[in-house]
Amino acid sequence: MPMIEAKVTMQLPSEKRDILKAEFGKAISIMGKSESYLMINLVDNQDLYFGGNKLDKGAYVEVKVLGGVDGGASDKMTARLCDILQNELGIPGNAVYVSYWGTSNWGWNGGNF
Repeated sequence: MPMIEAKVTMQLPSEKRDILKAEFGKAISIMGKSESYLMINLVDNQDLYFGGNKLDKGAYVEVKVLGGVDGGASDKMTARLCDILQNELGIPGNAVYVSYWGTSNWGWNGGNF
């Protein structure tokens, strides 16, 4: 039951949303999860600040998973997410924060896993 939420500073046209969806869908396998249950939320036009300065191009990404978060996998996932955001939106890696959240309780379809 993974979830990726990406907040970015720029507007995302539908073609970029489709590309990000596809690329995040591939990347989630790094975390040992399947795209078949992946939920993605893309939030554009956000005001993000780093070091007291407003970012022209920046992103904050949350990756949430059922179970624990493996440090080695999250390190590889951060690298992949930064590559995707750089290649598709021109956001440099030093303007991207990624956080990871693992939980033992995840609800879906009227019950919990």
